[in-house]
Amino acid sequence: MEHLFDLSLLNSTIRMVTPILLAALGGSLCARVGLFNVGLEGQILVGAFAAVLGNHMTGSVTLGVLFAIVCVLLFSLLFAYLTINLRANEIVVGIASNFLATGLTTYLLRIVFDVKGAFYDKDMQGLPQWSIPVLKNIPVLGDMISGHSPLVFLAFILVVVLQFFYFRTVTGFRLLATGESLVAAQSMGIKTRRMQYGAVLVCGIFCGLAGAQLSLGQVTMFSEGMTAGRGFIALVAMMLGQSNPLGIMGASLLFGFMDAFSIRLQGLSMPTHFTLMMPYVMTVIAMFFFKDKNLLKGKTGASGSTR
Repeated sequence: MEHLFDLSLLNSTIRMVTPILLAALGGSLCARVGLFNVGLEGQILVGAFAAVLGNHMTGSVTLGVLFAIVCVLLFSLLFAYLTINLRANEIVVGIASNFLATGLTTYLLRIVFDVKGAFYDKDMQGLPQWSIPVLKNIPVLGDMISGHSPLVFLAFILVVVLQFFYFRTVTGFRLLATGESLVAAQSMGIKTRRMQYGAVLVCGIFCGLAGAQLSLGQVTMFSEGMTAGRGFIALVAMMLGQSNPLGIMGASLLFGFMDAFSIRLQGLSMPTHFTLMMPYVMTVIAMFFFKDKNLLKGKTGASGSTR
């Protein structure tokens, strides 16, 4: 049993949870303004590919991450324009954007790198691994939080920032008002379209960071469909957390733990197909305990009430 549960498993959990947590936080921004962003999966995938492409072309990890953010911002503009300006159904647009991202990254993988399946460059460096000098010497805690990329630390900092932003700032309450009722928010002078565009674009930034962590932080390569449903898991984490950053972090840690635990079981000669399905089984089980569906119905209904 001690080979299954140890500090290295917790360390892996924190690393594995980062893409899910970042995407879920971005999804909560969209939910606050009444947009249920099902396109998180595609945005993470675009970010993962763009991060590798930018890193390969420039030789800089930092520029690779920035390139991922820019590409996902442009990609998320498509979702924003169709759902906000053209008033298309956000679930349909999100699913379509996921298919677009899958096809686009597969096509570019073959056109740009002239490979199929995956691209790997042994000379390409991934994100640096940080160990905070003071904290790394603390027993237990130091082993858990040491050796992670900067994006891992940023993800947990963003939880605190968004918690304060949502519940302690005027803009945070305006976001909530926009999601509750566009008509009422507009009558108060709130620029609802600007709020919605801002939420979708910031969500794109978070998904770009999530993709960069996935392709440059956990591994240093890109493979077709490497998100493997993490965007959808992030949606579930967002719903379980009721768009509350602390709740989202708790739900994301649960899914990250199952992801890390499934990898640990593979090292114990467990069937690969059985271990790979564990995070998704946990997602389905978690949905059975998700009783308050007002978030999904209310948010989409609020945005659709004025259409």
